[in-house]
Amino acid sequence: MTERIWDKFLTEQDKAVFKASGYGALAAWGKRPALLVIDVSYAFAGEEPMPILESIKKWRTACGEDGWEAMPVLQKLIEVSRAKGIPVIYTTGTSRADGWTAGSWAWKNGRRKEAPPKTALGLDGNTIVEEIKPGPRDLVLRKEKPSGFYGTPLESYLQLLGCDSIIVTGTTTSGCVRATVLDAFSLNFRSTVVEDACFDRSQASHAINLCDMNAKYANVLHSNQVLDHLASYPEGQFDLPTGEGIDTNTVWY
Repeated sequence: MTERIWDKFLTEQDKAVFKASGYGALAAWGKRPALLVIDVSYAFAGEEPMPILESIKKWRTACGEDGWEAMPVLQKLIEVSRAKGIPVIYTTGTSRADGWTAGSWAWKNGRRKEAPPKTALGLDGNTIVEEIKPGPRDLVLRKEKPSGFYGTPLESYLQLLGCDSIIVTGTTTSGCVRATVLDAFSLNFRSTVVEDACFDRSQASHAINLCDMNAKYANVLHSNQVLDHLASYPEGQFDLPTGEGIDTNTVWY
């Protein structure tokens, strides 16, 4: 059996329990997927690859080099999905300038009161990184809480598109990715999490949350497996936005 990223964190008893209990079975693919790109913004990726302890000096939520290692994988998944006409849906954060809407986000981080940083171009941390910026036919949702579903029209958009499943990428694995997958599970959407297209600021949290999602809520697969599946997906199955009138050179999201 191929070793998984989480195996080194499990005890022998853990492995035996998963095997005996039946968790971790490979679920069937959905027939009408959407690709979700969760929160790959400057606040989580920083402006360039650098060690995480350097990156978080400016961007306290940054994930360091792990985020940039995922970027080529994200680019390929987005490219293939667009070519197939599969919906590409981004999420990113939003908040009032005075920070009041942070709500419970303010309770567990000692640096929350710091002034939000800007990129060298003056873009705020919620701006999706240029390397994977949304295209004119993509959908972008702003959210205030971890799940892509909470307080957003994501579920209604998936219904409008006729989607029965989601392919989930982005960050953080233990936070917004996991929260989105759990809500998708509760709403009976099939989920696939792309292991090497997700990242976190803690390698242990990344691995263990992938393990737990794979056990109970989603298929966790390598991008090669996902791309192989998408290669056989028929084109033109979705009624996507036309993109007319959308200027992708403007930070319209």
